[in-house]
Amino acid sequence: MKTYRIGVIGLGQRIAHVLAAMKEVGWPLDIAGFSDPAPVGAPILAEHGIATGKPYADARALLKDGPFDLVMIGSPNHLHYEHLLAAFAAGFPIFAEKPIVRTQEESFALARHLANKKTPPLYIGLVMRSMPIVRAVIQYVDDGKLGEIVSMDATEHLHPEHGGYLARNWRRKQAWGGSYFLDKVCHDLDIFGRLMGSRAARVASFGSRKIFHPGRKDVRAAYDNGAAAYALRDAGWGAANDAFHSDMDVTDHQTALVEYAGGALLSFHSNTHVSLQERRWYIAGTQGTLLADLVRNKLMFRGSFATGKPERMEWNERTDDNHNGADQAMARDLLATFEKNAEFPVTPHDSLEAGLTVMAIDRAMETKQVVDCAPMWADYDRSRASALK
Repeated sequence: MKTYRIGVIGLGQRIAHVLAAMKEVGWPLDIAGFSDPAPVGAPILAEHGIATGKPYADARALLKDGPFDLVMIGSPNHLHYEHLLAAFAAGFPIFAEKPIVRTQEESFALARHLANKKTPPLYIGLVMRSMPIVRAVIQYVDDGKLGEIVSMDATEHLHPEHGGYLARNWRRKQAWGGSYFLDKVCHDLDIFGRLMGSRAARVASFGSRKIFHPGRKDVRAAYDNGAAAYALRDAGWGAANDAFHSDMDVTDHQTALVEYAGGALLSFHSNTHVSLQERRWYIAGTQGTLLADLVRNKLMFRGSFATGKPERMEWNERTDDNHNGADQAMARDLLATFEKNAEFPVTPHDSLEAGLTVMAIDRAMETKQVVDCAPMWADYDRSRASALK
């Protein structure tokens, strides 16, 4: 097996964890260099015995020093589009962290670039597509065991430490990360669109900043075991010192309602400060019902007319980040695209459509209106159809 020469644009915490997972599953990799003025992911690589390679002044300087077998983009979301264009021009295969881009305008522009068949391969780190439990859920739906999906209830609720991290990390600002939903929940909306088999037709949403704000009077400084609260995770690049007095301008809790073009309905509820973590999908179909607990890595299904015990599946792997082995599975999926010409489980267009769905949800929240998604999809489809000249 060849050794893969890798260039990293934005050596942040997340891309460092992806690289560590790649090494863990057997990638023969050599990080030739990186561009990042503050490589907060370097200590993570050091923990896993991975050298960072040569530092470069910027992404263009790095890309000029190719060739690379893979360029990995782990920069903050507001830089993704710029870095993708630079990597496209260099012509090397690309892995980019989600969300693929930050705004609707960037989404349409990127769709136009992707319409040019000369662009190099692009893989997006929507890691949940590689989770074994998610693959099982998709298989149940594809096999027709649920019949027609009628409705779905879904949640993602974060431990206070995770929420406090987001309130201090660069993701706290729309200018850097986009919305809370875009950065944290685009995973879920990607899967939901895949399960429903259609795009969002109408959306509504409500949310605000009610947890991490300076007006809170009941903030505790420690847990009942004496450990300091809201301080267990390094907040990384652009960090704020305090989760409650930062310049955060994204929501810390939000709900969404989605009506899909095929008629199925979704309700989604997320909160960044809970003592009982949950990422759960309850899917009701005409022929069966499925419950997936992505935190505890358990799945349960029963047909609508079954009288016996439900079918149950459980995966033993559990991790603190609730990815539960997905990073390693994604690393294997990515390697298989190079070694076996396998298809990566998610496409750039899947990622764009998930992002646009979230942007419509956020627009509904901001305008306090039900948003009709048809004009957005029409603009997107026109962008996809217009190849670069």
